[in-house]
Amino acid sequence: MLKGKHIILGVTGSIAAYKAAVLCRLFVSAGAEVRVVMTPLAKQFVTPLTMATLAKHPVLVEFFNPENGEWNSHVSLGEWADCMVIAPATANTLAKMACGVADNLLLTTYLSAKCHVAVAPAMDLDMYAHAATQRNLAQLRRDGVYVIEPEQGELASGLVGKGRMAEPAHIVKEVDAFLGSETLAGRRFVVTAGATIEAIDPVRYISNHSTGKMGYAVAAELAARGASVTLVSGRTALAVPEGVDRVDVVSAEEMYNAAVEAFAEADGAVMCAAVADYTPVTVADEKIKKGDADMSIPLRRTKDIAAELGRVKGGRLLVGFALETDSGAANAREKLERKNLDFIVLNSLRDAGAGFGCDTNVVSLIDAVSCVELPLMSKREVAARIVDRMEKLLN
Repeated sequence: MLKGKHIILGVTGSIAAYKAAVLCRLFVSAGAEVRVVMTPLAKQFVTPLTMATLAKHPVLVEFFNPENGEWNSHVSLGEWADCMVIAPATANTLAKMACGVADNLLLTTYLSAKCHVAVAPAMDLDMYAHAATQRNLAQLRRDGVYVIEPEQGELASGLVGKGRMAEPAHIVKEVDAFLGSETLAGRRFVVTAGATIEAIDPVRYISNHSTGKMGYAVAAELAARGASVTLVSGRTALAVPEGVDRVDVVSAEEMYNAAVEAFAEADGAVMCAAVADYTPVTVADEKIKKGDADMSIPLRRTKDIAAELGRVKGGRLLVGFALETDSGAANAREKLERKNLDFIVLNSLRDAGAGFGCDTNVVSLIDAVSCVELPLMSKREVAARIVDRMEKLLN
């Protein structure tokens, strides 16, 4: 699925740089066109001649060729690429990326890149676990960088722990997935996103803090993998993801009707919207005037969209979301069973960088028998993990 893709492979000064040679060969074998950019220190671990031979293109290290003054344009590289993969990515390079330092060709290329960027960290376990490194990775995730987690294993120091660069075959699989291989071509999905608005009078309403970012990321990921996606969206400032058909709604009632209608022709649905559980019994025709007495607003239950889709789904796929402030896993499992969901995504509201309005999230993927807790990731990464799980169930 990487055939014809343009990939920049960044190599930094780590003992794991020898794996970059294998990674380059795998990208080329998959049909990708690869340009290798190395840091000066990386040349001490793997030779430019080796990488150039495997990539079938000259390796770039310096800003210009000292023999003839020819400029190596990081801007042109950034425009050319479909993806930039930095593997191995040292703690030093990750720190510079997070802070916007641009003191070598690899870093200026990263800052110029308009494409997807992925990093595969490689370092000793204490360096990886250090608060500074984790802080830098969190910042990169917020910046939209895809982090391919290092593995547990024996390290160059002789210690055993997390910090070993992911194996090249695994990196290729991850890159193939987030570049949007059309593994879901021919499938149709409904995604609900954003907050509903329940009117009290012409100027006031009941709603919540949802921005729709998580649902839009899921819709974009499904579309990137070739699916036809109907995004039933509450009010939001977000742009429609490429290849997605958006249906705009306001109230929970409107979202219910649109989602049920779209689901009739779908292979599955992801219920990501923050739908109001209650709506005013009556809506005033005129603005309610302030008085001296307290006021109460009678509310009634709204229709449960996920429960209705669960009731009629048959063999189709249904994914739910839950946001809990206490007894999260227990409440999520109860909702999973009650609404006939295949799995549910439990959102965190207590972790830094998670919840409403953030570009990152901390979630757990829960089904009838398992609970997979994911670390802090960009919402794009979380969406990729959710769609990975959906693909496994569909297959």
